[in-house]
Amino acid sequence: MSKKHTVKKLPKSIVEIEGEIDAEVFEAFRANALKKIAAQFEMPGFRKGHVPEHVIVKNVPEISILEEMAEHALAEHYPKILELEKIDAIGRPEIGITKIAANNPLGFKITTAVVPEFELPDYKALAKAKNAEMKVADVSDEDIEQAILDIRRMRAHQKMHEDNIPHEENVAPKDEDLPELNDEFVKTLGDFKDVEAFRAKLKENIALEKEREAKDKNRIAIIEEIVKSTTVEVPEILIESELQKLFARFEDDITRMGFKFEDYLKQINKTEDDIRKEWMPDATKRAVWELIVDAIAQKEKIEASKEKVELEVANLLAQYKNVDPDRARAYVNSILRNEEVFKLLEEAK
Repeated sequence: MSKKHTVKKLPKSIVEIEGEIDAEVFEAFRANALKKIAAQFEMPGFRKGHVPEHVIVKNVPEISILEEMAEHALAEHYPKILELEKIDAIGRPEIGITKIAANNPLGFKITTAVVPEFELPDYKALAKAKNAEMKVADVSDEDIEQAILDIRRMRAHQKMHEDNIPHEENVAPKDEDLPELNDEFVKTLGDFKDVEAFRAKLKENIALEKEREAKDKNRIAIIEEIVKSTTVEVPEILIESELQKLFARFEDDITRMGFKFEDYLKQINKTEDDIRKEWMPDATKRAVWELIVDAIAQKEKIEASKEKVELEVANLLAQYKNVDPDRARAYVNSILRNEEVFKLLEEAK
């Protein structure tokens, strides 16, 4: 396409594209515009969608036809401009018409958020330092005894529920009401020969959980260390996206607790705006994390396994019937790719 536009970089990772589309190119979209208008046009004596074109032209204001033409023209040309200028746009653009008339060039101004350009620090060196600091806590006798006590209490609650004995879920049963820890009891918990075998497996599971917790803490420590060494201008649209994710999880948690979101806000005497302000720093940090992980994935040419993506998408769609397949695929691809990035960082020794 011939270049009849200018690109200007604005603050906060915004790009402004201003230009025009030639008159003859713009006029070529008239037929499509009339077809779109005709599909929705209603007039006495005609079936909807079957009004002749000359009747539509006579009854629809010219500016309405031109605006529909502009929508079609920019929908085709905007992606071409992004490709030509290598603009990595995110979110929906703001499109303004600066000049519009029949048989004349179409003038436009488009502003869009873009993925910011920034320099990654030596992320492998930073990750290596944090990996060296990672420590996994040993499993103590107290850890094992507490886990056993929790299991006995859980079983006591279950027994009370099965026997229809009134009890409070959050109140621990008395010690004398707890099942005795013996070979017979542990056999009801799984394929255990005796208490000794059960304790050994329990210790193994607690060790795995402590290792997972240490790994999760280390991942956060690594990414936060990289954030400290990175200067990046975060587009507001990415911060807003992270805020929406936080709100979605928050509302879901409140709903599962049996509250209405609005009632909960009244109870804590806060508005949605209050919470948004409180969460803004966290949302900004999360947006920076996403940018960094994405940049590392691109630099290292890391991609999620297509087979794993399709398997996880199939599982997701089987569980949630109304999920859009394309959105599910994008979500799963992002999660699996990010996991591969963290594996790379964790292997920096």
